[in-house]
Amino acid sequence: MKIQKKKTKPSLPDIILPEKLVLFLRNPMGVLGLTLVLLIIISAVFAPLFATHNPFTMDIANRLAGPSFDNFLGTDQLGRDTYTRVLYGGRVALQVAAIGVSVSLVVGLTLGMIAGYGPLWLDNMLLLLFDAIRSFPTIVLALAAVALLGPSLSLVMTIVIITSIPGYARLARTSTLSIKNTEFILAEQSLGASMKRVLAIHIMPNVIGPLLILAAMDVPVVVTIEAGLSFLGLGVQPPTASWGTILNEGYLIIRTTPWIVIAGGIPLILTTLGFTFLGESLRDVFDPRLRKGK
Repeated sequence: MKIQKKKTKPSLPDIILPEKLVLFLRNPMGVLGLTLVLLIIISAVFAPLFATHNPFTMDIANRLAGPSFDNFLGTDQLGRDTYTRVLYGGRVALQVAAIGVSVSLVVGLTLGMIAGYGPLWLDNMLLLLFDAIRSFPTIVLALAAVALLGPSLSLVMTIVIITSIPGYARLARTSTLSIKNTEFILAEQSLGASMKRVLAIHIMPNVIGPLLILAAMDVPVVVTIEAGLSFLGLGVQPPTASWGTILNEGYLIIRTTPWIVIAGGIPLILTTLGFTFLGESLRDVFDPRLRKGK
């Protein structure tokens, strides 16, 4: 006589949502990080809808006014609405982060896979290039570039891309080296698959996961670099609104009008917390070793 085991029905979230998404949603820090990231992105993308004033309109008679119903975060020394300028500053920060991180990710992934899969002499040459780039501090490189070309937003993005590529490339190289001699790669090689096909179809899907997690955690770093360069006058130039320029305009009068510095600093803190929590949660979800350890 066979004993039939009672089958347990899967819960509704397990039916509708993939396993990794369920694990992510069960992590409160990940949900908090995703919420902060979505709020920052929505406020930046739809800044014209949320703005209460024109970010460039000056009202000298209302300069350095405190927070009120008309000016939620007060006004600066030219009478411009600080709340509106913070919203538009988020557009600059996310533009630099999106372009800088995405280009760095694509270029670093490509060069890293080529270095790990290609011949030894090419690997050594690319490693030398990566180490040479990483040896230059970002601010020093920015100062040298500004002295030659002048400050601009495109220059900030170029510096971010150049200094970020080695990190992605080294991670992609290490992951490629760990799987290049596995059976399924050797089987493809024996069937005459080209290097381009092996890299694009078989290696990249197994390598890109950790790079996406690194990209999520690099976004606040890039935003901070942009804000720091703009604060020093090396990035976004007035009257364009940027979190760095807002901090620069407010730090000299912080004793009498602290709301300007607070308004420029809070978005940087929230961006850092949001993307850091999101990256940590994604790492826990996609790394089985970390998930088993909990």
